[in-house]
Amino acid sequence: MDGDVFGELGNSAQVDSRLLQVFQKSLLQAQDILNQNRLLINEINQNQESKLPDNLSRNVGLIRELNSNIRRVVDLYADLSNSFTKSREASSEGDSSGTLKSDGKVNQKRIRSS
Repeated sequence: MDGDVFGELGNSAQVDSRLLQVFQKSLLQAQDILNQNRLLINEINQNQESKLPDNLSRNVGLIRELNSNIRRVVDLYADLSNSFTKSREASSEGDSSGTLKSDGKVNQKRIRSS
């Protein structure tokens, strides 16, 4: 993920829309990786059942690829979780006249009463 979920967006509707797009993109990436994993697992199982030395050797690389894919999915879900947390914090703090900076942090502005 690019780490800049919110960009320089002005209102909460734009932030919500951008956040939704980021979530959708990340979830689609995760789904693609999980689909690849299903194929890898099927191939690993077939190789294991065949008990042929070449197929069993190939499983080493396939299992490494599977592990790498799992790490990628975990990272995507962690990024989604962080983005969601930041958006909720920004939303609740935004109600207190906070503004959202491009790094996803809230810049509080104090409102002075006359």
